[in-house]
Amino acid sequence: MGDAGEETFESQDSGAAESFPIEAGQIRKGGLIMIKGRPCKVSDVTSSKTGKHGHAKCHFVAIDIFTGKKMEDLVPASHTTYSPFVKKIEYQCMDVDEDGFVSVMDAEGNTREDLKLPDTISPEPPGAAEISKRIRDLLAEQKDFYVVVQSACGHEQIMDTKVMTA
Repeated sequence: MGDAGEETFESQDSGAAESFPIEAGQIRKGGLIMIKGRPCKVSDVTSSKTGKHGHAKCHFVAIDIFTGKKMEDLVPASHTTYSPFVKKIEYQCMDVDEDGFVSVMDAEGNTREDLKLPDTISPEPPGAAEISKRIRDLLAEQKDFYVVVQSACGHEQIMDTKVMTA
């Protein structure tokens, strides 16, 4: 018969999408939108009236949630655009090594050491120096605290700290 040999399967991610479709007219100020493939938080939306070609347009001004860069996009209100899935996870911070990698532990007790201090990322995100200093100070004071990690579109970044209360 046929000798098929070993079958190999390529490993894939879970197949979960990084963003979901949404009608442009449904996105409001403070909402999330994908602009040029980057997850952004909408800081301003203006809508124009329908013109002679029939579509009302939405002009989005948004800030990249990781870099703080201002982005703009113009989309017909009835057309589909995308909104990113953004997750915030709290990890207990344990240590920072000399290369700026933070050792953290999740609620199940699993550790990771692949997150960088915000001031070691280039380009440096807004508020990076302040957050990184706070992390180093809290570790020096031997306080128990969490780092708040925001993840979207395969990118993770420490965005804040939160001191534990007994």
